[in-house]
Amino acid sequence: MSTTTRALAATTAAATVLLLAACGSSGEDEAAAADGVSVQAAFYPLQWAAERVGGDRVDVESLTPPGAEPHDLELTPQDVASLTEADLVVYLAGFQPGLDDAVAEAGDSAWDAGEAADLSLTAEEHGHEGESEAEHAEHAGEEGEAVDPHFWLDPTRLADVGDALADRLAEVDPDGADTYRENAAALRTDLEALDAEMEQGLADCAVTTLVTAHDAFGYLGERYGLDVVGVSGLSPSTEPSPAQLAEISTLVRERGVTTVYTETLVDPAVAETVAEEAGVRTAVLDPIEGLTDESAGEDYLAVMRADLATLQEGQGCA
Repeated sequence: MSTTTRALAATTAAATVLLLAACGSSGEDEAAAADGVSVQAAFYPLQWAAERVGGDRVDVESLTPPGAEPHDLELTPQDVASLTEADLVVYLAGFQPGLDDAVAEAGDSAWDAGEAADLSLTAEEHGHEGESEAEHAEHAGEEGEAVDPHFWLDPTRLADVGDALADRLAEVDPDGADTYRENAAALRTDLEALDAEMEQGLADCAVTTLVTAHDAFGYLGERYGLDVVGVSGLSPSTEPSPAQLAEISTLVRERGVTTVYTETLVDPAVAETVAEEAGVRTAVLDPIEGLTDESAGEDYLAVMRADLATLQEGQGCA
C-alpha cells in the first residue's frame, strides 16, 4: 500500500469515528430530552394540573388507578419505589391516608398542593346540617373538625395550585421555568372562564341546599352560594346512622330539595335511600376525584361543565 493510500485510509477512519461519536452524543441528548421531568401525582385533579402546567417537559403518572376511589388508595411496593425515584411528587396531605405515610420516603421531592389551595373549610363549617345538636356535637368530637380537602371543585383555588406548581417545577427544571409559568397562565385563563360560567349559571337557583352523597362539595358551595349537606362525611366510606338519614330526609322535605346527588365512584345506595325516603329524584354529580368510562367528559373542564348543567336542572336555576 502506498504512503498516499495509507494516509487516505487513516483520514477516513478518523472521520468515521468522529461521526459516530457525534451521532452517539446527539442520541443521548435526545433521549435525555425525551425523558422529561418525572412527576408522580396522587390522584386525577393533581395529575391534570401537572400535565397542563408541565406540558411536554414532564412525564406525569397518577398513583390512583383510573376508576379507583382515591380516598381508599393502597400503595404497592412498586408505588412506594416510584415515589423515591420521581423528580416531583404532587399530593394532598390528609386526603389519602395510605399515601401520607409513604410520601415521607420522597423527601424534598414531595410537594403538598394543599398549601397553595388554602384549605379553609372544615366539616363543621358545611357538613352535618341534618343532624340534631347532640349528633352534631358527637361528630365534631369524632372528626376533630377535619379539614375539607376537596379544593379543586372551586376553579379559582385550582388555578392558585397551578401557579404554585409552576414555581415548584421551575425549581426542579430551571430551564423550563418560562414554559411552566406560561402554561400556568393559560391554565388560569381556562379556569377563570369556567368560574365565570359557574357563577352566572348558579346565580339564581330556586333551591340553594345541595344534598350530595358525601361531603365533597363544600368549596363549590362556598364559591357559588350553595348550602351543602353531605349524606356521608368527608370520606365516602363514612356510614351515617339511621337517625342521621332520617334527619337529612326531613331536611330535604322542609327545604324543598328536589334532587339528591349520587356519585360516579361511590355506591349510590345511601343517597338513594335518602331520596326515596323524602320522595325526590336522584342525579349524578361528579366530585372529579377520578375519571372513568362513565364520566361526563374527557377532562376536568368538561366534567365541571357537565356538573354545572346537572346542578342547574337539579337546583332549578334560571
